[in-house]
Amino acid sequence: MTISNAKIYPLEIKLHQASKLLEIKFNNLTECMLSCEFLRVYSPSAEVKGHGPGQEILQTHKENVTIESIEPVGQYAVKLVFSDGHNTGIYTWDYLYELAATYDVLWEEYIKKLSNAGIQRIKIDG
Repeated sequence: MTISNAKIYPLEIKLHQASKLLEIKFNNLTECMLSCEFLRVYSPSAEVKGHGPGQEILQTHKENVTIESIEPVGQYAVKLVFSDGHNTGIYTWDYLYELAATYDVLWEEYIKKLSNAGIQRIKIDG
């Protein structure tokens, strides 16, 4: 099976429902665990990113969101269906790899934006 023209692509994508983490193993030996919340707030959809620079919409109260299904999109991406009904983002292999590579910076940026907006994260286990 040929996987598009992408140089980096996932060999395995595994959802850990109890911990709400998506485990991704890439063909370049990079491995990551991305939370459902992180993937939801950094959805590549227009609903989150807007239609141009500066039109991003801060996603709030996504601490307890889960992924309900992972649907393949051709041989280059997946669509993640979230428990809050969001299902419009197409996560290309390149975008997933970018999220994995910049996780720490992006997460810190997100937490800072929430704080600046006066929004506190409330995590409910179970």
